[in-house]
Amino acid sequence: MSRHTSRPRASAAPRITPASPCPCGLSAAYGECCGRFHSGSAAAPTCEALMRSRYAAFAVQDAAYLLRTWHPETRPPGVDFDPAMRWVRLEILDTTEGSAFHSTGTVAFRAHYTDDGRPDSLHEKSRFVRHEGAWAYTTAVFVD
Repeated sequence: MSRHTSRPRASAAPRITPASPCPCGLSAAYGECCGRFHSGSAAAPTCEALMRSRYAAFAVQDAAYLLRTWHPETRPPGVDFDPAMRWVRLEILDTTEGSAFHSTGTVAFRAHYTDDGRPDSLHEKSRFVRHEGAWAYTTAVFVD
């Protein structure tokens, strides 16, 4: 996801603990799922895992992880979080390649959120490449 905004930050991310359900939608707890990628104790093994962990990073407002997993050629100088937005659900719609045996991959998804309490969604197809042995987000095409 590449959405960012310049609105001033007015509130912190929702409190997520290692025992909380992972925001990415898988059944594991955050600490056993995306939290281990965010902490750096593990690397996302597939494009889908990286996409899920990046979505979770938006949900918990982990700018450092988002920047660390963004390819250096397309990485912005920073990530600003919109205080009115809350990411509520991720749907993975399609993946191509992106396994341990590939060097590129894509993930199409729909990310559901609320903006000042109003529900909306973002439909995107993200592209990933291997960079220095790890998956990195490069670019996205917004589908609608």
